[in-house]
Amino acid sequence: MEASAAVESSATVSVFEVSSNKQRPDTAKLVLNSPSPPSLREELVGVVGKAFRPRPPGGGGRAPRCPWILTALQCVFPVLQWGRTYTLKSFRSDVMAGLTLASLGIPQSIGYANLAKLDPQYGLYTSVVPPLIYAVMGTSREIAIGPVAVVSLLLSSMIQKVVDPAADPATYRSLVFTVTFLAGVFQVSFGLFRLGFLVDFLSHAAIVGFMGGAAIVIGLQQLKGLLGLSHFTNSTDVVSVVMAVCSALHDPWHTGNFLIGCSFLVFILTTRFIGRRYKKLFWLSAISPLLSVILSTAAVYATRADKHGVKIIQKVHAGLNPSSAKQIHLNGPHTTECAKIAVICAVIALTEAIAVGRSFASVRGYKLDGNKEMLAMGFSNVAGSLSSCYVATGSFSRTAVNFSAGARSTVSNIVMSITVVITLELFMKLLYYTPMAVLASIILSALPGLIDIKEACNIWKIDKMDFLICLGAFVGVLFGSVEIGLAVALAISFAKIIIQSLRPQVEVLGRLQGTNIFCSIRQYPVACQTPTVLPIRMDTSFLCFINATFIKERIIEWVREELENSNGKARERIQAVVLDMSSVVNIDTSGLTALEEIHKELVSLGIQMAIASPGWKAVQKMKVSRVVDRVEDWIFVTVGEAVEACLAAHKGTALEC
Repeated sequence: MEASAAVESSATVSVFEVSSNKQRPDTAKLVLNSPSPPSLREELVGVVGKAFRPRPPGGGGRAPRCPWILTALQCVFPVLQWGRTYTLKSFRSDVMAGLTLASLGIPQSIGYANLAKLDPQYGLYTSVVPPLIYAVMGTSREIAIGPVAVVSLLLSSMIQKVVDPAADPATYRSLVFTVTFLAGVFQVSFGLFRLGFLVDFLSHAAIVGFMGGAAIVIGLQQLKGLLGLSHFTNSTDVVSVVMAVCSALHDPWHTGNFLIGCSFLVFILTTRFIGRRYKKLFWLSAISPLLSVILSTAAVYATRADKHGVKIIQKVHAGLNPSSAKQIHLNGPHTTECAKIAVICAVIALTEAIAVGRSFASVRGYKLDGNKEMLAMGFSNVAGSLSSCYVATGSFSRTAVNFSAGARSTVSNIVMSITVVITLELFMKLLYYTPMAVLASIILSALPGLIDIKEACNIWKIDKMDFLICLGAFVGVLFGSVEIGLAVALAISFAKIIIQSLRPQVEVLGRLQGTNIFCSIRQYPVACQTPTVLPIRMDTSFLCFINATFIKERIIEWVREELENSNGKARERIQAVVLDMSSVVNIDTSGLTALEEIHKELVSLGIQMAIASPGWKAVQKMKVSRVVDRVEDWIFVTVGEAVEACLAAHKGTALEC
């Protein structure tokens, strides 16, 4: 029996050797004779071609039957596509949603204009033109376009460092319109040249921290209106604001402002709670800001509270958006500062709009086209800057109301714009006695949705480094400024990427019993190590100057440890090392040098080196640099093939598992 088994085992090894020797050159040729990957020039041409070549609606590959021009127009104006199937039933739903949206958007727009340190009408202007442009160019059916709290804070906090809005309001407005125009141009450029990845530089964790910090800063800024303070700091950091409030409390102030603000804040929050508790009453929370404005204005007018210290809006300009084209200065002394501010505003506005749009699109089961969204937002802001609007984007609170109200398309934005136009023409004089405290309470009521404590805790549980990014953005905005918060978040994000690139995982592999699957023995302790062969995987997509030395030293260190262990114990000596390069997509000259040095070291130790599954670009560079000449035919498609070939070539022990 033993002799028979020995003969059978010997025959198996013998057959395996022959099989391996026959297959190994073919396998190497399969890897080495793959076609050349696209060059950098071809990739750039492809990106530009995709940017300017319209795709048929629905993403089909076949040429459309309609003329090319119509296809191009449908790509730029999605309304031409979905408008053909638009029904009267959808129109009724959109009209109701648009009216509900306007009841929330009008008071919010007035409040956000105050936050941006602009007159109230500019917030309403921003709720007219940008939504109309987006309605014909955007792909989201639910998103509500208009001014938002975070962008309003960004504008006021950064532009006031260039020009004081109180001392020179005309120049301040000019800079706001210039920033809005440039932000729109940047957004259009992002969409045209498929630069949406720039938005992804702000990670989810950074956005959570930034929004939370900005919400607190915005809330502290509203203390001026809530307390009816005449003098207040222009700084946005929490220390300066608290000091300003403490010093202002020593001056005379009217408690009526505080009572009005707190009363209507409680009213708005109560109606919101009722709306969330009872879904059919969602409209109650939507109209509560408008009711607050109407009731507070009537109360102040009836009691003449403005004569007793209650701060009111006073005169608001009526009429449609005036042209602001002449106020945009692209060659003025502050153009560079405006461009810097515009880039930040463009990225933040796009990040918020796309995040809001995608979240509601996933609920409705359709896909949002990110590049078309960038184009739509960009053209909305370019057109808005020419008609006295400041930077507009998608608002989460208003989009949620729009969705709950049953919006079926962007027609709801058109209805909202028409309602705002009617308000501008007919009802602006009625806002004269609107108390500033109510505007502050409306803004404060929208802030809880920006502070996501639950998500911050979730980030802490999942990834401590991501939480550090979140915390950095939060603390930077809170105790520094908006720019500092963003800079800290980006710095930590890039540091995280660099650290992970510096020290990638290098894992020893083992075979799962009964399979041809090789995996990390640390992650899967049940995996069996193969005698005489040491498979090692490089977990990096780019073997380059930043990590090549670390990977080389780690591999050589493991080989030496295995040799020492085999000398000290009754174990077979390592005969071959298999480098699993399935994760290595690309390689540079430092990486190629590291491979050569690993090969030299292994040869000096009498060990064969094999390479398994290198990436497409990595293979081509290994061929050009002649690294493949050193390993000859020892290149394989899979780790399993490489291990079997090594065992057969060195007449090692048969696989144990």
